[in-house]
Amino acid sequence: MSKIYAVGDIQGCAPSLKTLVKRLPKKSNLIFLGDLVNRGPDSLGALRQLKSLQESGRAECILGNHDLHLLAIDAGLRKTKGLDTVDSILKAPDRAELIHWIRNRPMALSDGNVLTVHAGVLPQWDLQQTIECAQEVEKALRGKSYKNFLANMYGNIPNKWSNSLKGNERLRVITNALTRMRFCTSGGTMEFESKEGLENGPKGYIPWFTVPKRKTTGTLIYFGHWSTLGLLRRHNVIGLDTGCVWGGKLTAMEIAATNKDSKGLEIIQVDGYDHPLRM
Repeated sequence: MSKIYAVGDIQGCAPSLKTLVKRLPKKSNLIFLGDLVNRGPDSLGALRQLKSLQESGRAECILGNHDLHLLAIDAGLRKTKGLDTVDSILKAPDRAELIHWIRNRPMALSDGNVLTVHAGVLPQWDLQQTIECAQEVEKALRGKSYKNFLANMYGNIPNKWSNSLKGNERLRVITNALTRMRFCTSGGTMEFESKEGLENGPKGYIPWFTVPKRKTTGTLIYFGHWSTLGLLRRHNVIGLDTGCVWGGKLTAMEIAATNKDSKGLEIIQVDGYDHPLRM
């Protein structure tokens, strides 16, 4: 049986991606945990390589906040910002094809035991609800009126889940949880400004995966998005954003066969991009 590896945030670091894929077993399969593009030296090259891997049946790519940002820019709803490196995609002859491909990628994946997401999971969601909520956003992205979703995607309010949420507010909360969340309260109220490590979060907030009685506690979760954590291995939680774009590493970690089999898993790392503005 072929091994499956989860891979942390690439953020347009095409050279690191190419090196990592060469290091992995040839028959292995890959799940990329989002933030496929932006900030790195070659977002276009990374995106084309990922698309090729997915279309060959070897990989799948979850969407992160930077990928959604690219979709909003492409739709004319946002402008590029200072550190963005997506112009090469916007000028590419295969731009429309690449954007269509991104729109059809998942927001979360699960085999029933292991869950992969970009950022986090709200404490009120069990595994089934997490996937169902992710599919609501996927449906919006793939529909003819996807630009309406993108136009209403941004914002920090509502910042807490309720099953009664509807329409754009419901989709916004789901998107923020899956692609932006790091800290929340024990009741699931999200905070979006802090990017610090575990011990330096805002007062009254805790890392999403430490919330008591989180309904996905029994599920092994792989996630990215939080580079200040580095490689994080806790009971049933594995963080793989090791700051590739900021001079860290690009990390791949074997996905466990069951939700109780997270010890002794293979980790493969390659050097990241020496970003000129890294702190």
